[in-house]
Amino acid sequence: MSSDGSAPRPAPVDPAFLARVPGVIGEIGRARATDLTRAGSADEPDVPVAAACATGLHEAIGGRAARGRLPAVVAEVKRASPSLGAIADLDPVATARAYAAAGAAGVSVLTEPHRFSGALAHLRAVAAAVPVPTLRKDFVVDPRQVEEAARAGARAVLLIVGLLGEAVGPYLRYARSFGLDPLVEVHDEAELDLAVAAGARLIGVNNRDLRSLAIDPAVAPRLILAGRRLAPEASWVAESGYRDGEAVARLTGIADAVLIGSHLASSGDPGGTLGSLLAAARRAHAAGGGA
Repeated sequence: MSSDGSAPRPAPVDPAFLARVPGVIGEIGRARATDLTRAGSADEPDVPVAAACATGLHEAIGGRAARGRLPAVVAEVKRASPSLGAIADLDPVATARAYAAAGAAGVSVLTEPHRFSGALAHLRAVAAAVPVPTLRKDFVVDPRQVEEAARAGARAVLLIVGLLGEAVGPYLRYARSFGLDPLVEVHDEAELDLAVAAGARLIGVNNRDLRSLAIDPAVAPRLILAGRRLAPEASWVAESGYRDGEAVARLTGIADAVLIGSHLASSGDPGGTLGSLLAAARRAHAAGGGA
């Protein structure tokens, strides 16, 4: 997949800006910038992947909250994390297929190698294998990462406002020029304002503060409700800390989707755990009077 030329190629994130990004997110962002400086694009084959799914992530999850439907689940292939260390030596394709069979609306694939044990090869393999849209989840600080996501067959790419700052607008438009859905991630009101001003149509709200790794489950509902007043046409994804179907059901009418990673990946049976979680969410939703 190549750019349609509708947006200029943005510059890599300014190293001086990255140097000021605090905490874990800053450490990872600077490491990814160093990776790209050292390796260029040498590890990425020129032959693009023919994705098994032509549907975009936004199309797959959009509008559910407005219709009173349960949030969809975007399930994550996650082998490690900064907060947990090694989680499980998951086979990316087998795990993604199990997620799709259990009812995931999309699959998020970590490609950050140092703290998450991810790889671009995992994304390429998953995108070619599953019938649901795939999200490249990484710490994007360079336009090459957007280009890699498109060539790897992803249908969406994560853009973190805390790493990009005001550059989120150019990166968002560049991602769209490749036919990718940019999932623009925020954690506080200032980041939300930047995402909305940039024209984000798919916004993720992370309960986890990527500076300290602390989770506050009140963050996503609060910011999504505030954001819906600012951007009523946007679709919203609640991220981090979701472990049961009841928590998913409580987001009905608020979030269009929930991204779940560590709970599934650490369960020993990611697909089965997702199936049980979705069944519990449906029961909770029905008990609350939902359709």
